[in-house]
Order: sequence, then structure tokens, then C-alpha cells
Amino acid sequence: MTRAIMIQGAGSNVGKSLLVAGLARAFTRRGLRVAPFKPQNMSNNASVTVDGGEIGRAQALQARAAGREPLADMNPVLLKPESETGAQVVVQGRRRATLRARDYAAMKAELLAPVLESFHRLAASADLVLIEGAGSPAEINLRAGDIANMGFAEATGLPVLLVGDIDRGGVIAQLVGTHAVLPEADRDRIKGFIVNKFRGDATLFAEGAAEIARRTGWDDLGTLPWFEDAWRLPAEDVLDLATGPKRTGGLHIAVPRLRRIANFDDLDPLKAEPGVTLTLVPPGRPLPGDADLVLIPGSKSTIADLADFRAQGWDIDLAAHIRRGGHVLGLCGGYQMLGREIIDEGGIEGPPGRAPGLGHLDVTTTMGEKKNLSLCKATYIPAGCALTGYEIHLGETTGPDRARAFLRLEDGRLEGAASADGKVRGCYLHGLFASDAFRAACLAELGGASDLGALAYEEGLEATLDALAAHVEAHLDLDRIRGLAGPLGAA
Repeated sequence: MTRAIMIQGAGSNVGKSLLVAGLARAFTRRGLRVAPFKPQNMSNNASVTVDGGEIGRAQALQARAAGREPLADMNPVLLKPESETGAQVVVQGRRRATLRARDYAAMKAELLAPVLESFHRLAASADLVLIEGAGSPAEINLRAGDIANMGFAEATGLPVLLVGDIDRGGVIAQLVGTHAVLPEADRDRIKGFIVNKFRGDATLFAEGAAEIARRTGWDDLGTLPWFEDAWRLPAEDVLDLATGPKRTGGLHIAVPRLRRIANFDDLDPLKAEPGVTLTLVPPGRPLPGDADLVLIPGSKSTIADLADFRAQGWDIDLAAHIRRGGHVLGLCGGYQMLGREIIDEGGIEGPPGRAPGLGHLDVTTTMGEKKNLSLCKATYIPAGCALTGYEIHLGETTGPDRARAFLRLEDGRLEGAASADGKVRGCYLHGLFASDAFRAACLAELGGASDLGALAYEEGLEATLDALAAHVEAHLDLDRIRGLAGPLGAA
């Protein structure tokens, strides 16, 4: 019989995604068929699925932890912010609409049916489904029509575990306060709690955990210490890119932190390289003058981010970098920005119009309704090495510099563009740097070398997931968690 349990947070960024990944790998190692599921996610860090859709990167990582291919059903509603008040709505892997927050709130009621359809279809192939909530159920102002937390738990009749983050302080108030504000029916769905991100001797919190249990009546399922290697796994929030080792020296790669940065897990393999210093440049700071490579990442709203790029003065910094002989690589939205012009007469990503690009590549991008979603195998032409990646973008790019494409796709098509001297390049493929041979070739072109030792990047991810599973197994009551999981159809 398939069983399932939902893991919600007492706040945002309490570590739910990483915890689900650790539990998925731990239960998979125990011989269970595990599937991750998140009814609704909000992230511009997306992954292409084997069935041709897109889901949040965190669910793709959780699928990997469970030894499964990522499927669109694992995250049936994905919200991809395009502005301060609006987001692209992806349903069961496909772009449905772009809506303002108020309009989406009105639409939520009709999304419960596809969410439940995806959940039950996914559950049919699993022994245990680990469901991740979004934000916090304590946001009771969002309870009506909810599909992300207690609304989903109510619709499926499933139990909930609540996670608190002790690292930010006030974890007793987080958990007890959530108990206090929830309506009784929702409160009763919570069967236990986990205190996450503890630093130091966890036994020192025993009295605090006992007080939470006494005030809520929920089971204490364990206190999980800080997992030091979390930075090695793809992050869901761009702010998490600042974590990890602080390095100086070696090759210097500078990345402007675009306001609507997307698919920034492209940077993770570079961040892991011992011989690379990766600087994520925040708004208000100039692009560093000593950078060997300026990497312009993907964007969820290319024209808006291009305007912001200029407002920061980064266009001037980039031109100076190129005059000094520096290298530039644009990925997806960053590639589009490097061209002559971006045309969006249909208002696909924002107000209708067109904008001059940075002009460092002789290409033009025209936005259209069709979204390109595909997993790709390719060859890096300069080095002749094979690689894998994925496309996830709106828009088609054409122009003379496409004649200097540096990637050949498996079907023979050429991808990318380059300047005459080859120092400015762009392409649509994400995930390139996870391919060890490509990364090594690119770093060599910059005068450096790849130095991950005997552990390649993908192997490193697997080793880190195994270490995370062992960490979770050592500090949480997994038998109790599995025992609390409810059978489907209990609503």
C-alpha cells in the first residue's frame, strides 16, 4: 500500500527541500520506492523533465535522491516570478499563463484538480511519497483555496510534519506559534516536529524540544544538526549561492546577480572547483576588474533585467572588461542580452516592445509564445568533447555570429554564437558546466585547470546525497516518520 506524508515549514527557507532530499535517499537505501512531490513551488530555478515538462530544481534533486527520473507530476504547479507582482504559471510542466498575484489567487481553486491528478498518478509507482509544502501553514491569510500546504493535506487526508529553523533563532516561537494560529482541524493534522539547522551540541536543546512537545502535543522526531556540505547541492534560492568555501586566487569568474536570475544552478560546478573564485556581484557593486570571465546567467524577464543591468552600470563595466581582452559567456537570457536587439512585440515577458541589446554579439532575439523545453546531448566543437544540458527558454535567436556556433547538438543542429575573436560567446544550453570535460576545456581556455581531484562533479553530487542521507538517518527517527505516513484515500 502506498503511504505518504507531508513536510511543511514553520517559515520559508527552514530547509524543507534538503530534508526531503535526505529522507528520499535514506528511505530509498532501505529498499522503498520513494517519490518526491510538491503541489506548488515558486522558483525561477527550474529543471526539464524526461516527459518534456519543467519542475522546480529542488524536486529534480529530490527525484535524483530517490533514484528516479524527474517527472512533471512531481511539481504540478510551478510559479516563475517575472516581476514584483506577476509570475508565469506552469501547470503539469507546461506554461499556462502569466498572471498577477491577485489573478492567480482567483485561479487557485481550479488548480486543485490537476494537482491531485498528478499526485495520484505519481503515487501509483511508489511505496512512499514525500510531499513538500511551500512557505508556511501559519500564513493563515492564504488558507482559503490553498493547494500548497494544509489545503492539500486536507484534500488528501494526509498527516503533516512541521520543520522549524533554529539557526535563525526563535524556533520555539516558530513551532508553538504555528500551533497557536492554526485552526483546530489543521493543527490536528500535524503529528510531529523536527528542529533543523542546529549548530553545536544538540543535547543542549533537549529541554527546548520537550517544551515544544508539551505545548503542542506533537511528537519530537529529532533535532537535525547543520549539514556542512549543503552548499555542494543545487540551491533553490539564489541567496544560498553565497554559501560554501570562500576563495581567493586562481581563475576569477564574475556573475552579475540579475534581479530575476534563473537556472542559477549552472554556477554550482564552478563554485565547487578549488581553482576558481566565483563572485556573485550584487546590485550596487561594479563588475570586478580582475575577472577572467564574466558569466551572464539566465533571466526570467530578459528585457527588464537588461534595463536593470544598465542601471547598475554593468554595461560600462562589461565593455571595459572586453576591451581588456576578457572573456564573456551568456547563458540563455544572458545570451539574449549580449545581442543587438530583443524584440517582444507580443508582451510575452513584460510590456510589449523592443530593446537594444548590449551589442557584443551580432544576433537578434524575437520572443514568441512557444517555449523550448528539451534535454540535450551535444559536442563542444573546439575540444570535441561530449556534454549534456537542457533548453528551457522563450525566444529564437538569429544573426551572423550564429555562424560561429560552438556546440553541435546530437541531431546535427548547431547551437550558440561567438564574436570574431571568440572571446564573447552565448548559447541556450543550461547545465553545461556539470559535464567534466566541457568544464575542464573552458577553464583551460581561460588559463586555468579543473581540479576536483578523483571525484567528478556528478559523482560528487551522489556522494553528498549519500552523506545527507546518513546525516538524516543518524539524527532523526526514520522508523517513526515512516510509521506516521498515512495511506492514500484516508480523507
